[in-house]
Amino acid sequence: MSRTLPGSTLDWLLDSDAAVRWQVLRDLAGAPAEDVEAERRRVAASGWGARLLSLQGADGQWDGGTYWPSEDTSDGHTHESDGQPWTATTYSLLLLRDFGVDPHDERVRCAISLVRDNSRWEEGNQPFFKGETEPCINGMAVALGAYFGERVDGIVERLAGEQLDDGGWNCEAERGSTRSSFHSTICVLEGLLGYEDASGGTAASRAARKRGEEYLLDRRLMRRKSTGEVVSPDFLQFSYPTRWFYDVLRGLDYFRATGAAPDGRLAEAVELVRSKQQPDGTWFLEDTHAGKTHFPLEDGDGKPSRWNTLRAFRVLRWYEGS
Repeated sequence: MSRTLPGSTLDWLLDSDAAVRWQVLRDLAGAPAEDVEAERRRVAASGWGARLLSLQGADGQWDGGTYWPSEDTSDGHTHESDGQPWTATTYSLLLLRDFGVDPHDERVRCAISLVRDNSRWEEGNQPFFKGETEPCINGMAVALGAYFGERVDGIVERLAGEQLDDGGWNCEAERGSTRSSFHSTICVLEGLLGYEDASGGTAASRAARKRGEEYLLDRRLMRRKSTGEVVSPDFLQFSYPTRWFYDVLRGLDYFRATGAAPDGRLAEAVELVRSKQQPDGTWFLEDTHAGKTHFPLEDGDGKPSRWNTLRAFRVLRWYEGS
């Protein structure tokens, strides 16, 4: 298999929501820019994007909370068998970002203004774009602020100062951990990249991002540096939405998004992606992260995934075309 996109697979990808279609037109179909932008404008006006925007409460929150839905904030946890709920404000905004909703759309600007004015973190009652305490959550807040045009300089400065000696980040650092987490690190890297794309970044944020990339590259995006063993079998299973979880496809999609030439240390990860392509040209959804959701975006694990197919094809085109 290669980066060649079968016509039937392209048709299948385009037979979807506008959130998928506009990205397929841009990244895989080579459509004219005006067609891409026209389809992108549909995200806020129809389908998943419009449905998600309509679920925001008058208080600016989704499901009554910033990181946890209102019914889950009493102890900050849900039953393990139910997974983590994904319906509060943070994960709703992350979906809108994934959808590529136009941040300048009037409906989107209204939604973000409500978040800025009303949404406060359960951890310490800070305003949304001032950030929380855990670096993984702060990475999300930076990514969202950068995408939607809100100031997150203070969070970025904090993240640059919290980088661990091995080059990554870990939400357990405040409880004594000195080794980084792939999960925390990818969340921070995505935030710092978005911040750099939006504003140019700072010398400290750019240096922190490069060190964070080395953390992943030194581990070939999946292995322990000490033993060479795969850190977790979950890293080899591709999910969407990724939430706060790391997997190899998410790591590769981050490096693609940087626009830099592929590093040779990505080769094993790319081979894993190639190995998972199905005979019909698609990739499966493999690891849905259990928890309460607003509405389904895929047909379930073990079935073809438009999101994973889109992301895998554009990773391979970037890698093989450089």
